[in-house]
Amino acid sequence: MNAHSHSGVNVLAGYWVVIPAYNEAATIRDVASRALRQIAQVIVVDDGSTDGMAEALVGLPVAVLRNPTNCGKAASLWRGFQQALAAGASGVVTLDGDGQHAPEDIPRLLAEAAFYPDHVIIGARRRDRRRAAFWRYVANRVADFWISWAAGYLLADSQSGFRVYPASLLSNVKIKHGKVRSFVFESEILIEATRSGHRSLAVPIEALRCPGARPSYFRPVLDIARITCMVGWKLISRGMYPIGLYRSLFGQTSGLSSECHGVAEVAPARFAQPTPLSYGTRSQVEEHGEALRQRMKCG
Repeated sequence: MNAHSHSGVNVLAGYWVVIPAYNEAATIRDVASRALRQIAQVIVVDDGSTDGMAEALVGLPVAVLRNPTNCGKAASLWRGFQQALAAGASGVVTLDGDGQHAPEDIPRLLAEAAFYPDHVIIGARRRDRRRAAFWRYVANRVADFWISWAAGYLLADSQSGFRVYPASLLSNVKIKHGKVRSFVFESEILIEATRSGHRSLAVPIEALRCPGARPSYFRPVLDIARITCMVGWKLISRGMYPIGLYRSLFGQTSGLSSECHGVAEVAPARFAQPTPLSYGTRSQVEEHGEALRQRMKCG
């Protein structure tokens, strides 16, 4: 089998990449170019940028959808999802346009999607790297707690935007996606996915910061407050879901690729020497990890 096959079928062919972006002129071309090397179908949703971001993509074979005004990340993701589904996508890979996610990791996430086609695959940043921005790390941990409670099992890095969504979920989920839901949306979809039978699986990745990238749009206090309110209503609707709290604290986890648990404990050294990626066995996916890690430098 070749590098993108599973049981003789091209796994990557059915997936589309969706990159929501707002004022990412400094990084978007590099991110989109590298994504194209992994998957031929790439959509960039320009969320009303004012820095000439669309011009930075001229000449690249990507589909650019432009929002007339800044509508928020949730609306941009939703628009990209609908475009990909209309084109017949079997799943969608999402990553941010600021360079914090390495497109070279897409095959690792899709390798897990090949084994678990109905799961949401999350590229979970290692905790030691997430701690570099202390208050954002604290906010993310608070979000992890609430979302895990509502989902009924421990979720790793619930705020990561690097994910694989199956079309079976995106075709049926109904979630508000207005501007004020920008960061709430990505939390709520994990809860709704679980309620509809789509669990999540975490794949450890590095958290990157590229030169020239703008500061994060995530506002720890306001966005966590909105996420907490959303989760609170969901818990109230289920009588506070005590079994979900118990399972998130002491029971089930979301799962980690290669049957390891707790993303913080997964060190890069656990990967073997690089060999060409095959989706035929789990060990081959692990062996490819070191090669991908070496390619995860910006640019």
